[in-house]
Amino acid sequence: MAKGILGTKVGMTQIFDDAGRIVPVTVVRCEPNVVLQKKSIDADGYEAVQLGYKNKREALANKPELGHFAKSNSKPKRYIKEIVGNTFSNFDVGQEIGVHIFEDGEIVDVTGTSKGKGFQGSIKRHNQHRGPMTHGSHYHRGPGAMGTIDPNHVRKGKKLPGHMGAETVTIQNLEIIKVDTEKNLLLIKGNVPGPKKGLVTIKNAVKQDDVEPIQPETTQDNQENQEES
Repeated sequence: MAKGILGTKVGMTQIFDDAGRIVPVTVVRCEPNVVLQKKSIDADGYEAVQLGYKNKREALANKPELGHFAKSNSKPKRYIKEIVGNTFSNFDVGQEIGVHIFEDGEIVDVTGTSKGKGFQGSIKRHNQHRGPMTHGSHYHRGPGAMGTIDPNHVRKGKKLPGHMGAETVTIQNLEIIKVDTEKNLLLIKGNVPGPKKGLVTIKNAVKQDDVEPIQPETTQDNQENQEES
């Protein structure tokens, strides 16, 4: 089953590992996610939890949204996403999920929205080659032939100029180098999709073993409460 958390891409830096080698990492800030709703097989046909991330002003939320957030006793959230599975089945509505659910060295999949690059030609968009740059060629950076005459239309899938970027991209099998529980940071080896301050979703890798249900006691708030008691 899947476990995941929503976060904000801060940027890239580099750290040194135990062997003294430089490791490029992407810093992702994961403020505690709030469990807004739990879905069950009996009521919804599948198991999942709905997470809310980053507060927003109440003026930006309509009445149905305010009523939905009131059930979890939380402020209106800017981002809402479901994590399918029973990994968070032990969490109650209104509880927070932090970076404690991950460990150093864990393999994850990171999903984000790639940078938008507007309308681009076929050379930049599809990495095609240009024609000869001599004066007599009459073909330099154009898209080339549209296809055979027989169908009398451009076949589907033809690589042509158009809108580039702003797509949902997932990079699999990235390693978590360090989990900073004090600052709610995840240091992930390599690059992740999207620009700085962009929303990313971090889940356990689908190509790894399934995750057992997590106990709420592993989160920071409950650990602090136990220490105080």
